[in-house]
Amino acid sequence: MTAIPHRPIGRTGLTVPELGFGAASLGNLYAPVSDADARGAIDAALAAGLRYVDTAPHYGRGLSERRVGEAVRLQPDVVISTKVGRLMDPDPSVTDDRERDGFRSPMPFRMRYDYSHDGILRSHEHSLQRLGVARVDLLYVHDIGGYTHGDAAGGYWQQLTTGGGLKALERLRDEGSIAGFGVGVNEIQVCLDVMQEARLDAILLAGRYTLLEQNALDALFPACAAAGTSIVIGGPYNSGILATGTKRGGTLHYDYGPAPETVVAKVRGIEAVADRHGVRLPAAALAFVLAHPQVASVIPGIGSAARVAQTVELYREAIPAAFWQELRAAGLLRADAPVPEDAA
Repeated sequence: MTAIPHRPIGRTGLTVPELGFGAASLGNLYAPVSDADARGAIDAALAAGLRYVDTAPHYGRGLSERRVGEAVRLQPDVVISTKVGRLMDPDPSVTDDRERDGFRSPMPFRMRYDYSHDGILRSHEHSLQRLGVARVDLLYVHDIGGYTHGDAAGGYWQQLTTGGGLKALERLRDEGSIAGFGVGVNEIQVCLDVMQEARLDAILLAGRYTLLEQNALDALFPACAAAGTSIVIGGPYNSGILATGTKRGGTLHYDYGPAPETVVAKVRGIEAVADRHGVRLPAAALAFVLAHPQVASVIPGIGSAARVAQTVELYREAIPAAFWQELRAAGLLRADAPVPEDAA
């Protein structure tokens, strides 16, 4: 089997496989994952060449980081990214795995936002302890901005900027404790805002550059190209609708909630084109984001070894040029959005 190609991350000197491993599911996102299944998923991913693993303290209140660390600790050449902005405080009231913040985790902690200088340094140190590693390669500022924080966003922005959060990240990068840093968010404008305050090596953009939506082409991607900032794509299936399609029945999910009818109608249009060309929708979703030269990697969430195999199969699926041409002609894809055939 052909090795998965690697792409550079900004000016860090790091390269990552263009298909990576998103470890949110290993924090028991919405449903429990056994320790054995979690380990099997990472082992299978590493064996298949998905040797870039992204996790976060938020994913199961530390559970994902613990599971990732157990699997990658003695593995060479694995790039690890985790996130800062949330601290996990001990909470003895957690005695079961009821869903909290979207995760069915029994880890007895409660989340507290902290984007300050000391909060960033403490988060980094805590992540090293949970992972059981001496170093992570990349740190992303997690969920800064109004999408997550609403009216409280201004206060957290002050922590990150005048409160020294970005200075702490610059210090870690300058000292060589990390190779680089960026932001990990579900919105575009805050990326541009942070880029005005610091040199970012990478942006983990979830759900905002996909087969369904390409507004990141307007300002963000050109700004990243000018600054030498790489893009890592999270949420390539827009919370599920580009993985499942619209034909299965039941609730269709988009952007962490039920999909609005306008989105469902657009997916139906894309599905119809895919059916005519014998293309699987999730395969097109992966291929599309990787066609942009600013994108270094796509990291779908994966929770089992079987899903690893399925994802690699989708990634390797051949997609005819006529599929992309028809999407553009039908107005289902922006004319200025790169597709695989443009680079062929």
